[in-house]
Amino acid sequence: MKQKEFKINDEVDNLRLDKALAILDSELSRVAIQRLIEEENVLVNDKLQKASNKVKKGDIILVKYPEVKKANIEAQDIPIEIIYEDKDIIVVNKPKGLVVHPANGNPDGTLVNAIMAICKDSLSGIGGQIRPGIVHRLDKDTTGVLIIAKNDMAHINISEQIKNRETKKIYVALVRGIIKENEATINMPIGRSTKDRKKMAVNKNGKEAITHFKVLKRYKEGYTFIELKIDTGRTHQIRVHLSEIGYPVVGDCVYSNGKNIFGVKGQMLHAKSIEFTHPTTKEKMKIEAKLPEYFENILKKLDEENK
Repeated sequence: MKQKEFKINDEVDNLRLDKALAILDSELSRVAIQRLIEEENVLVNDKLQKASNKVKKGDIILVKYPEVKKANIEAQDIPIEIIYEDKDIIVVNKPKGLVVHPANGNPDGTLVNAIMAICKDSLSGIGGQIRPGIVHRLDKDTTGVLIIAKNDMAHINISEQIKNRETKKIYVALVRGIIKENEATINMPIGRSTKDRKKMAVNKNGKEAITHFKVLKRYKEGYTFIELKIDTGRTHQIRVHLSEIGYPVVGDCVYSNGKNIFGVKGQMLHAKSIEFTHPTTKEKMKIEAKLPEYFENILKKLDEENK
């Protein structure tokens, strides 16, 4: 087991243990630090301490870093479009119908299985055994841009950017109904549905959820093509918000109950782009994922009908 010692200096004197350690070891996220403390892998002057306890100048912090457990996940040859790759990250255009990581009901055939085949052992371990490399996620039927971390440093860095709202994610969606406003913000808390535990819903006791959208095109057949930006990342946020205001995503089999245009077999919600700072080079990056073919085809048919 790897260990490191840190001596408390003037910079971190009288700070909480977790805050001090975040400054002394910049490679660790606050979440990772709190987990290490909870699992009794952090000692201050050879004694266990709570994350909230204050440290004093001259104190010695000993941090034990447990070995990352090998992920017991089968590598599978699943075709994935790679948009960008370097030694730290890999960015893919996730197709519809692909679950991001293994879970009950989806033990394999996931994005993680595909990435394991592509990256072999080069994936971060701090996501846990079940989802190595996964920094953020997309719903099974949502397509588009997704970042996977190849090492723990990249994982921590990008996770912190997402947590601090320093990344910018843009989505596009085709919704049922003609939206009158050109731009609007939906600010409604989201929590677990009280009627169906498998679904999310607008709930006054839920967590803050903010979605901004602007209209890109209106179709006379009764559909609107919109661009969206989210400030928060709640489960099913875009789909729940749009359904709640009466403009459900076309092809959403959970939050929409109407007939799909042209018999579309796919959810018309796509993560178009993501902007972030590269964890190593510190370069500002913007990576875009092209629309899936079925999405493009529906828009072309609507354009023809709109003439």
